[in-house]
Amino acid sequence: MKILIIEDEVKTIDYLKRGLTEQGYSVDAATDGLDGLHLASTGDYDAIILDIMLPGLDGISLLKSLRPSNNTPVIMLTAKDAVASRLEGFQAGADDYLVKPF
Repeated sequence: MKILIIEDEVKTIDYLKRGLTEQGYSVDAATDGLDGLHLASTGDYDAIILDIMLPGLDGISLLKSLRPSNNTPVIMLTAKDAVASRLEGFQAGADDYLVKPF
């Protein structure tokens, strides 16, 4: 499986990448929304782990842009834990929502 992580915290990327790679996954990463949207739009991924608060393009806008042409499962991984934020993520097309720290 190939997974894309779109996250601006390098330590979080390193942690996730190390764990997923040890389990046999291939992992790509982007640290801002614009690069993440490009990779998600042009790459073939089995899953995307997406932060909401990103430089360049926020995760909600990224997901809304991606969804019309891409049905890759998306897990929102964010510090935003309010019910309204969770609903916004699901309404944008997220498949699951995980709050940091996890």
